[in-house]
Amino acid sequence: MSFFRYFLRGKPAFRSQKQADDILHRRIDPSVSVNLQQVSRLFSGIPELTTREISLKTGQKAALVYMDGLVDKTVINTDILRPLLYGQFNQKDALESAVTIGQIKKVRKWSDIEEALLMGKSILFIDGHDSALELETQRWPERAIEEPQAELSVKSGAHQGFIETAGQNIAMIRRYIPSRELKAKELMVGERGRVKISLLYLADVVNQQALQEVESRITSLRVDAILTTGQLKELIEDNSFTPFPQLAITERPDTAASHLLEGRFAIVADRTPGVLIGPMTFSAFFQTIDDYNIRWLAASFIRLLHFAGFFIAIFTPALYIAMISFHYEVIPLPLLLSIAESRERVPFPPLVEALLMELILEMLREAGVRLPAPIGQTIGVVGGIVIGQAAVQAGLVSNIMVIVVSITAIASFIIPNLQMLHGVRLIRFPMMLLAFAFGIVGIISGMMAIFAHLLSLESLGVPYSAPISPLRLSDMKDTFLRLPMWMMKKRPVSIRPNQLQRQGDRRKRREDQ
Repeated sequence: MSFFRYFLRGKPAFRSQKQADDILHRRIDPSVSVNLQQVSRLFSGIPELTTREISLKTGQKAALVYMDGLVDKTVINTDILRPLLYGQFNQKDALESAVTIGQIKKVRKWSDIEEALLMGKSILFIDGHDSALELETQRWPERAIEEPQAELSVKSGAHQGFIETAGQNIAMIRRYIPSRELKAKELMVGERGRVKISLLYLADVVNQQALQEVESRITSLRVDAILTTGQLKELIEDNSFTPFPQLAITERPDTAASHLLEGRFAIVADRTPGVLIGPMTFSAFFQTIDDYNIRWLAASFIRLLHFAGFFIAIFTPALYIAMISFHYEVIPLPLLLSIAESRERVPFPPLVEALLMELILEMLREAGVRLPAPIGQTIGVVGGIVIGQAAVQAGLVSNIMVIVVSITAIASFIIPNLQMLHGVRLIRFPMMLLAFAFGIVGIISGMMAIFAHLLSLESLGVPYSAPISPLRLSDMKDTFLRLPMWMMKKRPVSIRPNQLQRQGDRRKRREDQ
C-alpha cells in the first residue's frame, strides 16, 4: 500500500514538470490574466516570485513580475512603477519610452521570460500586447571590493581584488586598460544554473586561433552549473591528468591586465571572484606583477628563489632518503656521525620517517587554512613546534628529519602561484618512493619523467615548456631573470600574439636628445 501511496504522491510532481515544459515552448498570451496564471504554474513553490498588478491611465491592465532579493526595488519604484502610474502617455507604443530605465527588450517566449526572471530582471506584461518588456533591474547582495587574501600585494602594488559580480570585475580591468581594443564576448553556460561568462581580450594583440579554441570549448559545455572558476578551468584545459596547471586563476585586476597586455585572454565568470587566464606556460606561474614594482636586480634574485623553491620542495625529502639509505658515503663523516646519533632511537626506515613528517605537515597546513585566521596561525606555528619536538623526544623521527621537512615547507611557501604549489605537494611523495627504491638513480629517473611530461604539455596550442622548448631567446629576458623594462620591447613570442611590439626604444631616444 505504501508503494502505491508513494507512486500516487509522485505523479503530480511529474505532471507539474510536464506542464512547465509545455509552457516554456509557448508564446505569451495577449491577456495579462492568462500570463499571470502561467507564471504561477511555472514558478510554483517559489515564494520569492512577486507580482504587482497595476492599471494604466490608458485603461489597460498591466502586471510587473520579478524575483524578490534579486532586484533593485528603488529602480522598480522610481523608474518603472512611478512613470507607469503617473506618466503622461496615450499610445501603446509610448510605454517603452515612459519607463525610465537603461535597457528594455521585448520578449515573446516563456523560456526567455524564465531565464530573465531567474537572472534578476523584471517582466512587464501589458494587456493587449503579444510581447512582454524585459527590464534591467538586477541587484543582489555583494561584498565590497577588498584586497585578496591569496595574492597579497607587496610594496606599491594595487590592493583591489575581484568580487563575485562579473560587471564589477570587468570594470576594474577596464580601469587598467581603457582601450576600445579591449573586447568582451558574453557566453551563457549551464543547463540548470545559467551563468554569464565573459571572454576578455585585446582584439589587435590576442592570437585568434587560441581565442576561437577557448570559445568553442566554453560553448560546447553541457553542465548543470558553473559554481567556481576551478570547475570551469578543469572542464576546458588540455590535460586533466597532470599535477601542473595549464590555466592561471587570479583575484587581482592588475595581474589580469598585465596578462591581457601580453596577448593572453581573461575569462570572467559571474558569481566567482577568480578570473581565468590563458594560455599559460610553466615559467609564467613563477612571475608576479610585484616583480615589476622593484629594481630588476632584486626582482631577478627573487624570481630565481621561486624556481629554486620549486626544486627544493620536490627533491629535498627524496635526497635525504636516498643519502641515508644508499649513498651515505657521500656525506661528510662528522655530519654522518651526527645523523647516526640522531637516528639511533628511531625505529622506522627513512621512508616511513619522511612520510610521517610530511603527512603531519600537510595536515597542519590544511588545519591552518580551514580554521579562522588568528587560530590558524597559532595552529601552524605552535602546532609545528610542539609536534616536531614531541616526535623527536618520543623517538619517532630524528632531528635532521625535522630540519629537512622545515626546509621543504619554507621552499614550498616561496612558490608564488597556489595552483602550482598544489602540484608540487603531490609530486613530492612519488619522488620519495623512487628514492627509497632506487636511490639517486630513482631521483634522476623521476626528474627526467617530470621534464618529459612538461615538454609534452600544451596550453591551448601553446607549448607549456616555452620559451625553453622551443627555445625563444627574446622571451628569456623575462623568464628566469627579469631584465630592465626598457629591454623588453616585445611581447612574449611563446604565446604567439598578433602584435609583437610592446614599447619603443625610449632609452635610445633619450640619449639622442
